[in-house]
Amino acid sequence: MFLRKSGWLAGCLMMLSVPALADGAHTFAFGEAAPATKATRTVEVVLQDISFAPTSLDVKAGETVRFVLVNKGQLLHEFNLGDASMHADHQKEMLKMQASGMLTSTGMGQMDHAAMGHGDMGGMKHDDPNSVLVEPGKTAQLTWTFSKAGALEFACNLPGHYQAGMVGKLTVAP
Repeated sequence: MFLRKSGWLAGCLMMLSVPALADGAHTFAFGEAAPATKATRTVEVVLQDISFAPTSLDVKAGETVRFVLVNKGQLLHEFNLGDASMHADHQKEMLKMQASGMLTSTGMGQMDHAAMGHGDMGGMKHDDPNSVLVEPGKTAQLTWTFSKAGALEFACNLPGHYQAGMVGKLTVAP
């Protein structure tokens, strides 16, 4: 009897955890996050108000690049790898985060949503492996292995930044 109950309980727990695992998985056709120790090249990108330097980058499929991101601006910025469609979707999420108080122009907000009756804001958080937020005057890193050739962008998706021109061209050569 104990084994049947244990098996039933394990099955129920697996069923409950499957959607959470599916939602939390971040897979990208163009590559994956990698440890900095795997990098074959380091590229410094300066984030300014409202631009990147350099404005375009070339990498090779199979290459692992460590991006060192230096925010020399006065505003919070993001470095996000993806295509234009991915950026458009992410911009909607960032707008919600800003509207909720989770993001300010200079950093992450500290609102207590549970105390305000908002719960956990639907699990909103900034934890995509292809993206990093960099506060003014700070430096951050993102290491990425590019899996296939194609045209991508690196962009800041904070509300209005992409539209103001804070986007760069990223070419992945075969």
